Amino acid sequence: MYRCGKCNEPIRNVGTIGLQCEKCGSKIFYKERPNVKKVLRSD
Repeated sequence: MYRCGKCNEPIRNVGTIGLQCEKCGSKIFYKERPNVKKVLRSD
């Protein structure tokens, strides 16, 4: 899932070429990432 960088609207149709936000027309997007804490062990 992606979000618009300008209006924070979720983007649904990611597969299209020349992607623009439907609400504001921006072409800057951020990929949503889960807040998962990673624990690494050093041996």
